[in-house]
Amino acid sequence: MSTDTHVDHEDIVEAHGSRKGYLIGFALSVVLTAIPFALVMTGTLPQQVTAYAIMIFAAVQIVVHMIYFLHMTGKSEGGWTIMALIFTVVMIGIAFSGTLWVMYHLSTNMMPMSPSDMRQIP
Repeated sequence: MSTDTHVDHEDIVEAHGSRKGYLIGFALSVVLTAIPFALVMTGTLPQQVTAYAIMIFAAVQIVVHMIYFLHMTGKSEGGWTIMALIFTVVMIGIAFSGTLWVMYHLSTNMMPMSPSDMRQIP
């Protein structure tokens, strides 16, 4: 009865990450946070473009965190982490689109209020 239970040290380090990987992830996270912060503070772009840029940088930062800190790659755990990633992306998409839909309809269907209407509210 021969079972091969030998595990290489490189496999363990790759599964748990390395100092270099964590430092790369940290540096990318700092850069991906600093750029949107600078865009907002300087006001170099129009507000709508800045909002879209922030969303793009946020999505990239999510991917960076999943790869460098959560170690979600295609070859880890036989692909189950990719299934978890797909589920997470679908759930975030549903939550995001649902939130935008609700906020749009609230904004569209609210009664307009003028300053004279505000004086009549007790």
